[in-house]
Amino acid sequence: MLSRGWREHGDLYRFRIGPRDFALFTGPEAHDFYFRAPEEQLNAKAVYRFTVPIFGRGVAYDTSPEIMSEQLGFLFPALREANMRRFALIMFDEARRFADDLGDEGEIDLPEALNELTVKIASRSLIGQEVRDRVDTGFAEAYRDLQKGINVLGFFLPRLPTASHRSRDRARRKVADLFTGIMAERRKSGTGPDDFMQTLMNARYKDGRALSDDEITGILLTVLFAGQHTSAVLATWTGLELLRAPAYVERIRDEAREVYGKAGSMSFDSLQHQPAMENAVREGERLHPPLILLVRKVLEPLRYRDRVVPAGTMAMVSPAVSHRLPNIFADPERFFPDRFAPPACEDKQHHYALIGFGGGKHACMGKNFAYMQLKAIWTVLLDRFDFSLSSGFPRPNYGSWVTGPETPCLVRYRRRSEPSVFR
Repeated sequence: MLSRGWREHGDLYRFRIGPRDFALFTGPEAHDFYFRAPEEQLNAKAVYRFTVPIFGRGVAYDTSPEIMSEQLGFLFPALREANMRRFALIMFDEARRFADDLGDEGEIDLPEALNELTVKIASRSLIGQEVRDRVDTGFAEAYRDLQKGINVLGFFLPRLPTASHRSRDRARRKVADLFTGIMAERRKSGTGPDDFMQTLMNARYKDGRALSDDEITGILLTVLFAGQHTSAVLATWTGLELLRAPAYVERIRDEAREVYGKAGSMSFDSLQHQPAMENAVREGERLHPPLILLVRKVLEPLRYRDRVVPAGTMAMVSPAVSHRLPNIFADPERFFPDRFAPPACEDKQHHYALIGFGGGKHACMGKNFAYMQLKAIWTVLLDRFDFSLSSGFPRPNYGSWVTGPETPCLVRYRRRSEPSVFR
């Protein structure tokens, strides 16, 4: 419907769903206008308050822009290069453990398996070892229930007492108890590991106030969702597309042999030298953006060219529509990672041609973490196994706010006879 609207009405058009008016901005110039609009006109907080039952009170979209900015500022040190180097080793270690546990052959539900793997990577990298140690003893199940709380119905009615929302609220309490218990243990023992939980425990707002345990829990959950949920979905779609492109998989394997043939292990630096793998991830992002809609509320009338979007309208951009514009991406329905390589460099035509990770002041600061994680996962898995779909290519599950494939999505695997490039 959104694509048809663009074809029939161009880069800006309005429509209604139930009691709400929506406007869709499509194409690089419209994206540029959208992402540059001031917060006083185009506001994210007014839309994303449906996340409050998950992230909690007083954090992210339930606080003032000034406090939210300070909270995001606590995250920047966690994404500096020194930590990213450490994260690369964690990603490699967790991917190898995951591959070891699969055995020689079998069948997996790919979205579920990659969700579990990325939870382990993100919890260990971004929160702390204690949370990673509890992934297999209840945390993963609670976290899955939290994920299910981000759905289309919840966007409109986040407090409606549905079964998924009740499970979400129980899971939120369970995760809060877990995090609070870990923080209490640290304070009692006087230990201070070098992780983001400890960073928040030591942090102070500009007025000198320490963060409460509930604020720390909310920020940790915000970080975990940002670093994991969309990554798991994008990892799944990227893998599914690669299963249909065996010739490109061989190029990825050749690249891995060249990069890792002597080193025998993965590092931050080595992951920067895998353009074939990275372009596959970016093509996965183009064809299957985990967030098919990015939404802001118009607080003051918004003039775009000769048109005015009234206050109260929900203004959107859709990566799922914009990433398939034939005037930007040649043969847009085709999985073709080389479109990002010279000489094509199709994404370089405009800085908002590819918007899977948003843009402007609300662009995802964890984009490089996500790219690195997906490259590490699929480099290891394709080195170790041959994969094939157990059934047809899956349809998107539009019932979830983060749009993965419909499940179950079964994939067969068999250990390759060629020796691994990793020792």
